[in-house]
Amino acid sequence: MGMTRREFIRSAVVAGGSLVAFPACSRAQPPGAGKPSREPAYARLEAEGKLEGRVAEVHAMLRQCQLCPRNCGVNRLAGETGFCRAPAEAVVSSHQPHFGEELPLVGRGGSGTIFFANCNLRCVFCQNWPIAHQGRGQKATDPEVADMMIRLQERGCHNINVVTPTHVMPNILAATRLALHKGLRLPLVYNTGGYEHADIIRRLEGVVGIYMPDLKFMDDEESARYLHARDYPAHAQAAIREMYRQVGPLQVDDRGLAVRGLMIRHLVMPNRTSNAKAFVQWVAETLCADVYVNIMAQYRVDYRAFDYPDIARAITAGEFVEAMEWAEAAGLRNLDARSVSQRNVQRRRM
Repeated sequence: MGMTRREFIRSAVVAGGSLVAFPACSRAQPPGAGKPSREPAYARLEAEGKLEGRVAEVHAMLRQCQLCPRNCGVNRLAGETGFCRAPAEAVVSSHQPHFGEELPLVGRGGSGTIFFANCNLRCVFCQNWPIAHQGRGQKATDPEVADMMIRLQERGCHNINVVTPTHVMPNILAATRLALHKGLRLPLVYNTGGYEHADIIRRLEGVVGIYMPDLKFMDDEESARYLHARDYPAHAQAAIREMYRQVGPLQVDDRGLAVRGLMIRHLVMPNRTSNAKAFVQWVAETLCADVYVNIMAQYRVDYRAFDYPDIARAITAGEFVEAMEWAEAAGLRNLDARSVSQRNVQRRRM
């Protein structure tokens, strides 16, 4: 997919109580711009002798788990489980090339997705609730997850896309290091629901090349009602600011494939429940108008959504087009190509 992003202005936002300077959005090339490196971030960290210590550091967190804002404090290494119900080992639902992800991730070979079971959110509209809520899948050791990564690379995938990674972040880092020594050379995509500690995301610096978080809701009340996490907006926004500080806007190689950067998803929901207008304004004002944004129309009534009148129906064409028009009005310049095409189709139908 062609890229129009090449602009940066100097900006700064407050994240985690400190002032963080972000890459600018001007027509000048940003630091490190130009032809992106195909060497994965974690390979450089290993070459510097830092990855092994990082793996040990985050693995120790399982003894008093505070990997996410739930701060359960359970000893997962001793068999205790917290809100996400995850054991110390990863539980994998499936691993396969995925062709439904964003085009810069898919290419010809697909995105190498590893779907982890369990989740630190309880979305009442979850479309993967047997996996996320009930934990369906098979336990996998870190070496087994590493072998999955290698098999996905051998099948021609362009990246390793870890889906719902928050509660198994230590396992992912350990598996990535093991896979690196077996020949893994693909960028790591951190595909998260967004309910993250910014401090935990800081520990991923130099490991993750591509961050792909959701920003589901902008309002505390809606987050409490539909996610069972009233503090979701504050934590998700702080985490995304940290992700952007680390990797900046999306960079692609000469094939149009993502190699580094931030990609944000926002699901349009009925009756303006997710507040898409506030979302696009936040991205434009807080991050950069050139950040890759996917305004998604895939909402469907699932799991317990039937019990909530405001979200107990599909979205209308008008609701999706409205959200896309808000994104354009906010000045966002790097909208997902499929979403733009869908917007154009819906406009003609309307």
